[in-house]
Amino acid sequence: MTRKVSNFSDLIQRVTASCLLHPLAAAKAEDDSPYENEEYEEEEEEEEDENDEYDDVVVGEEEDDAYEEERMVGLKALKVKQMEALMEEVFETVSSMKRAYVSMQEAHSPWDPERMRAADVAVVAELRKLAVLRERFRRSGGGEGRRKGRRRGAVASVREVVAPYEAVVEELKKEVKVKDMEVKNLREKLDSAVALSNGSADKKPGRSLSKRKLGIQALAAVPTPELFEATMVQVRETTKSFTSLLLSLMHNAHWDITAAVRSIEAATASTDKYHHTSTTAIVSAHHAKYALESYISRKIFQGFDHETFYMDGSLSSLLNPDQFRRDCFTQYRDMKSMDPTELLGILPTCHFGKFCSKKYLAIVHPKMEESLFGNLEQHSQVEGGNHPRSEFYNQFLGVAKTVWLLHLLAFSLNPAPSQFEASRGAEFHPQYMDSVVKFSGGRVPAGQIVGFPVSPGFKLGNGSVIKAKVYLIAKT
Repeated sequence: MTRKVSNFSDLIQRVTASCLLHPLAAAKAEDDSPYENEEYEEEEEEEEDENDEYDDVVVGEEEDDAYEEERMVGLKALKVKQMEALMEEVFETVSSMKRAYVSMQEAHSPWDPERMRAADVAVVAELRKLAVLRERFRRSGGGEGRRKGRRRGAVASVREVVAPYEAVVEELKKEVKVKDMEVKNLREKLDSAVALSNGSADKKPGRSLSKRKLGIQALAAVPTPELFEATMVQVRETTKSFTSLLLSLMHNAHWDITAAVRSIEAATASTDKYHHTSTTAIVSAHHAKYALESYISRKIFQGFDHETFYMDGSLSSLLNPDQFRRDCFTQYRDMKSMDPTELLGILPTCHFGKFCSKKYLAIVHPKMEESLFGNLEQHSQVEGGNHPRSEFYNQFLGVAKTVWLLHLLAFSLNPAPSQFEASRGAEFHPQYMDSVVKFSGGRVPAGQIVGFPVSPGFKLGNGSVIKAKVYLIAKT
């Protein structure tokens, strides 16, 4: 631009000098004036300068395009590296989540609440990390057209993160409902006990007796003979229920009930040193349940006099009897309101779990189970230290739990109850025995003897007696 201004000034100076040297009359010669040519030449030079400047601009634009292209290549390479790093983080996170999930699965069996909680926290943390990585990936894509998809993805990722917490909340709600039911039952027991203490339940003796037992069980702070009596009633009720279920399964499997009873009688007779009667079937068809109940009771009470049912050689009750009694009653209170299925799901190999396994294998022979269910799946699980979740095994756990509680109470009392059992062929003694078969008039006729014992009896420290249940037959 400076060059253009200087050229224009020179041109004006030349034109002025020409006018002074040549008069206006010589206007004709102006057309041939060399200054006009010089002016034309100056204009050409200006045009050339402008062309040179245009060429410089074009060259600059080409250089800018090359630089922009190089910059874009660099950005793409950087983006590829970032995506590779992102995918590596994704794979690492998925692997971590897989390990946490496997740990959670392993915490189910055997049940480990602390490990389960830690694994749950780890899985949720990895899910949240995956959600963050996905959001980073979507943001790296850019574009106005993807905003709606991003928002939907963000909502979905939040739902995925929240889902485990919602599942935990649902589980907690279920636990709260169970606890509410337990509280409700305990309140009903407390109300019954209070009503009984005020003498408001005297009008219905049978009902008041059951309420009194419930009140004793709910409020007992120390072991008492009355608590032992109430627990023995539960033992007999659960045993009857399990016996009915087993007998029903035998009928469905088309068992010969008479032959089964004869086999049970023979097994009973072989272990009875006072046996003086024949082993022929003495039980009528509709009383077969008593023979089956006798078999179950004899098996599950075997070893009751030992502090661990002879599962080990422990002598704690002899070495430190006072502390052992306190420990037994503490275990009784802890286990009384506990579901045995839940307990064994958490601690399958605890002392109670070993007791259940031992007694189930003693009561249910492999051939019996295969005949009733068509397989030995439950037997295999019990032998492997696990506990089936079947209805049959759940009914058995009801019997096992009540007997276990009775055993804990027996070793909590001082002096401990003394167990006795009627012998086959023994004379009937009403102060120690109770017939399972009711006779007309409510009295046992003369000449009746014990056909076989159904359940044991106990002599308590306070002088009271829990009568043994027996099946009576006429003396021949």
